[in-house]
Amino acid sequence: MPASAPTIVATSMGFDSQDRGPYDLRPGPVFDLAFDLAGAPERPKLCYLGTATGDDPTRLAGIYAAFAGSAVQVSHLSLFPMPTVPDVRAHLLAQDVVWVGGGSVANLLAVWRVHGLDEIFAECWRAGVVLAGVSAGSLCWHLGGTTDSFGPDLRPVTNGLGLIPTSNGVHYDSESQRRPLYQRLVADGTLPGGHATDDGVGLVYRGTELVEAVADQPGKAAYRVERGPDGTVVETRVEPRRLR
Repeated sequence: MPASAPTIVATSMGFDSQDRGPYDLRPGPVFDLAFDLAGAPERPKLCYLGTATGDDPTRLAGIYAAFAGSAVQVSHLSLFPMPTVPDVRAHLLAQDVVWVGGGSVANLLAVWRVHGLDEIFAECWRAGVVLAGVSAGSLCWHLGGTTDSFGPDLRPVTNGLGLIPTSNGVHYDSESQRRPLYQRLVADGTLPGGHATDDGVGLVYRGTELVEAVADQPGKAAYRVERGPDGTVVETRVEPRRLR
């Protein structure tokens, strides 16, 4: 059963236990949320895309291990050196949830467009496949945000897929450059206003509207960041619903 409306879950969270190595991943509660939004299938189909890390096989193995023994039917779409499924469009449209991992959002967007995934994901979104992801996998659905794709000094990315026609800020509380740069880019008009997430927080969109923020950690928040009439930035805290 597809989602009842086009749905995106854009986060600064995802798997737990990443500090214990790439093979010791545990699905955080955001995955249960995504499956619920997809209609709560008994055996949810989840496709993982690791394009942002060049389809790293170690990370991919960790994703499969994370869901081993569960009811989740995991698949993946790698694009290096060629797509791993014969019909990319049909495979993605058959999923309940697509999860996009973090890494280089600039490289991700470039490679996706070469393979026509920008148009395919728009079709999946309209068809009720829940589109979700962390970091680069959050930024990609928006018009743009801040990224370290080009080096350690953050820069704007402004060519996101734009399914959500606003900007997005990730890792808002954990990387010192993120908050001030995001606010400056909104203030000077490089980016439109949008929403940012602390680590451990996600945004749930139905259609193009934000319906709630969610968190898997205490004391965290999302933020609405807008350009004021005098060119200043107005930041409004959005309290998330705790998932655990």
